[in-house]
Amino acid sequence: MPELPEVETVVRGLREPLVGRRITAMWHDWQRSIHSPAPDEFAARVTGQLVRSLGRRGKYILIHLEHDTLVIHLKMSGRLYVAAADARHEADRWVHVRFDLDQGQLRFSDVRKFGRVYLTSDVAALLSHLGPEPLGDNFTIAGFREGLRERKLAIKARLLQQEFVAGVGNIYADEALFRAGIHPARPAKSLTDSEATRLHRTLREALQTGIEHEGASINWYRKPDGGKGQSQNHFFVYGRPEQPCLRCGAQINKIRVAQRGTHFCPNCQPEPPARAAKS
Repeated sequence: MPELPEVETVVRGLREPLVGRRITAMWHDWQRSIHSPAPDEFAARVTGQLVRSLGRRGKYILIHLEHDTLVIHLKMSGRLYVAAADARHEADRWVHVRFDLDQGQLRFSDVRKFGRVYLTSDVAALLSHLGPEPLGDNFTIAGFREGLRERKLAIKARLLQQEFVAGVGNIYADEALFRAGIHPARPAKSLTDSEATRLHRTLREALQTGIEHEGASINWYRKPDGGKGQSQNHFFVYGRPEQPCLRCGAQINKIRVAQRGTHFCPNCQPEPPARAAKS
């Protein structure tokens, strides 16, 4: 699933071809892609509106219109791109939602059909469940530490909870924990203040690096121009099981934490005592 760096890259790639364009029609062939409002109301409201700006909240793409905001979640396999009306692309065969523009089309291709499209006049209410943006000023060290206290679940699982911090997923949680030298299965509440402060910093670093390399094209993710991101070529641990750690040379391990494949270096990220005693 695209995470914050991938979604941010999509937003940046769509600004130039979308801002200033007017939506002239909407088409869909998979009703579940349209979350709210109902398709007929959605089409009637969105048609005629001008695209003012684009932004992001967590893993959600925000296309701000004159009166509403078009909100899109790519989920596992979604791709969003602008193309000339008569242009044909490989991803077109999975397009299930399309917005005709006064110049070109905005196409939402989604192989797995898990993606969702919303139209709302109140973005804050729609996304009120999300925690702070990890690259924003509201993501404070004090708030981060407080969110770890009294949490028995693994730190990796805590980082994946969107109400705790928005936009972090499996990839960048693994990368941040490696950078911080923290085992992914450690209970969140076991982190010291200094460890929490370090993880707060490395989480930002991992996400910024992901943005700099325009996201990770491991499965379906592609940039709006169809090109691949390069973040996968700069990972320390994610997707590198049984390969040598780039820092110490130990073999990268893969386990399951929070029902997710999780990569770590057993030397750079030592196991918590309780877990080590059981092994």
